Amino acid sequence: MQKKHTPLLILGSGPAGYTAAIYTARSLITPVLISGMQPGGQLTQTTDIENFPGFPEKISGTELMDRMRQQAENLGTIIIDQSAVNVDLSQRPFTITLDNEEIYTCDALIVATGASAKWLDLPNEDNLRGFGVSACATCDGFFYRNKKVAVIGGGNTAAEEALYLANLASEVFLIHRRNELRCEKVMQEKIKAHPKIKMIWNSVVQNYIGDKNNGGLTGLILKNTLTEEESQLSVDGCFVAVGYTPNTELFRGQLELTPEGFIITDKTSLKTSVEGVFAAGDVQELFYRQAVTAAAGGCRAALEAEKFLSEIKK
Repeated sequence: MQKKHTPLLILGSGPAGYTAAIYTARSLITPVLISGMQPGGQLTQTTDIENFPGFPEKISGTELMDRMRQQAENLGTIIIDQSAVNVDLSQRPFTITLDNEEIYTCDALIVATGASAKWLDLPNEDNLRGFGVSACATCDGFFYRNKKVAVIGGGNTAAEEALYLANLASEVFLIHRRNELRCEKVMQEKIKAHPKIKMIWNSVVQNYIGDKNNGGLTGLILKNTLTEEESQLSVDGCFVAVGYTPNTELFRGQLELTPEGFIITDKTSLKTSVEGVFAAGDVQELFYRQAVTAAAGGCRAALEAEKFLSEIKK
């Protein structure tokens, strides 16, 4: 199959990818954006967003991503609704093969493939995502003000989610499969000292109770890991905080990654270990993982990619 060439290719279609496309398209580069398996990224699973600047009324994650996509297209971005199955960064131009067997080459590449929240894969989980079950307290915690919520996990992410939610909810249950937390000691002390946080030790969630068409989540079915005894816990919301998996499988052995698999970038320029390749958003973000910070990263990566392309033309 004949290869198609573009000066700049963007992998990923969340806030980072779309923002990178918007900025580069305005520079008349005409970027090609490969949307991936989930156009719009993780944000499309968030029902209501109230903390993205410029929207005084709440907006759904899907609508926000649709608007970003339309803006990128209106400015000239070519969007391909396919996924990359192979990436060759050994020489420039870089080669990207799509799942429809089309092959693209590019002089600069922006990786914005994001990270996927780890879920529990319980029978009723898909049904209740966005209807009481979430993986982001800073995204959805506001909707549980003065309500009872649960957080599942025992690491730093779970501790941070529980402490954040304790400022909003009436009661926070932190559910952990072991009898001690894995998070940093200072976080453990904060959890113990907070009057709103109650630990449920040696327990796992067997399933969620509720239906998205009938009020959403109403509770959890728990099983004690020592006695195997089952019980029910009434909550209005549940936050799964068992970690994130960066979508970087295509780049293993080609880009420098952290032990967890996140792409290592220069803090300022978002350059990766390969010249001409930049990364933005959750694929390289270890801390914040917010739509607005991903968009900011997409802007930075775009400006650096533009600079790189102008320099190699000289």
